[in-house]
Amino acid sequence: MVSLPMPSGRFGLPVSTSGAGASALGKVLRERLWKVAEAATTPFVPGDYLDLFRPLRPGADLRGRIVKVTPETTDAATILIKPGADWAGHTPGQYVRVGIDVDGVRQWRAYSLTHGPRADGHISITVKAVPGGVVSTHLVHRARPGTLVHLEQAAGDFVLPGDLHRDGAKLLFVTAGSGVTPVIGMLRNLFPVTDEGVVRLARSARLDVVVVHVAPSRPSSIFIRNLEQLDAAGAIRLVSRYTDVHGRLDTDQLGDLVPDLAERATYACGPAGLLEALEEHHDRHGLPLQTERFRTERVVAGEGGTVAFAGPTGGGTTLDSPGDTPILDVAEAAGVLMPSGCRMGICFGCVVPLKEGAVRDLRNGEVTIATPGETGPDGVPIQTCISAAAGECTIDH
Repeated sequence: MVSLPMPSGRFGLPVSTSGAGASALGKVLRERLWKVAEAATTPFVPGDYLDLFRPLRPGADLRGRIVKVTPETTDAATILIKPGADWAGHTPGQYVRVGIDVDGVRQWRAYSLTHGPRADGHISITVKAVPGGVVSTHLVHRARPGTLVHLEQAAGDFVLPGDLHRDGAKLLFVTAGSGVTPVIGMLRNLFPVTDEGVVRLARSARLDVVVVHVAPSRPSSIFIRNLEQLDAAGAIRLVSRYTDVHGRLDTDQLGDLVPDLAERATYACGPAGLLEALEEHHDRHGLPLQTERFRTERVVAGEGGTVAFAGPTGGGTTLDSPGDTPILDVAEAAGVLMPSGCRMGICFGCVVPLKEGAVRDLRNGEVTIATPGETGPDGVPIQTCISAAAGECTIDH
């Protein structure tokens, strides 16, 4: 028997007629072509150029493209977004962190998703512009279709039980202001609205839903037309409470508004004051309550504070840190090993992420603040050799 040499391709690689061989050859060729592309595009990588043409492709950093901006009130708008191919989906009631670049700085904020899963794969958030709000004002008044935004995967446990449709339930939603946004996502999933009206799905047939919605006034009430449409169709019972007409909601009057309150599981979202009053009320009466608390607190910078060292080498250490002493010196004095090249003339060797809290630059007094849910997931880089604590703060060590 005569053995014939296997033919070679143009790269000197053996050519195989089998499916497995062809697949292996294709993989090798792709790897070599990618290396050629990397060499040609240095100092960038091919992915940088692909981002220009296919930013929503699989494997890219998760982004979304704004498809439509729909005003809801004078200071609120719904942003429809086409997410990237790696978007993993969401459960109604969850939120998504959105990153946008404003004046050259990337800002992150968390917004509730205001729809259940859609047939077109799009997602939507509804944003209320707050006074001084960099991101909310930008999204409501300046965002345009075609704009790319950065996304994280959906998160949050303010969701309905999975067996709700099988067992049936009596539910009460208490919402105030923009706190209606996660609830509207749940309601739209339970009772979709089309041009022909409200669709009564079999999975929602055994649900008894009451919505107590609080707003400053009817014109400023987000989604009020959607809520009233659901009420008119008999899908929900809507109890609207407008501050300019009814005054502030007194939780002790909730039993008058919802006579069968004790038979209902309550889901609430809104300002901290309302949620705290509801928690006290429901605890007092032994009633079930699940809340979604929008972050309204702001970090107030002070003089000195504490520094908590998170991460595998921080050991959970928390130190008192004077307002006139660099965090690097405070840590080293306490025996916490810190990255640093300052004493060897290597600048920026001490940079670590500030995950939460505030620090003050000892050279010029400028304050840097990191707020979970608003700053990026990697924190804000700070130089510990020139930064002092300005209140409670946490750094990733």
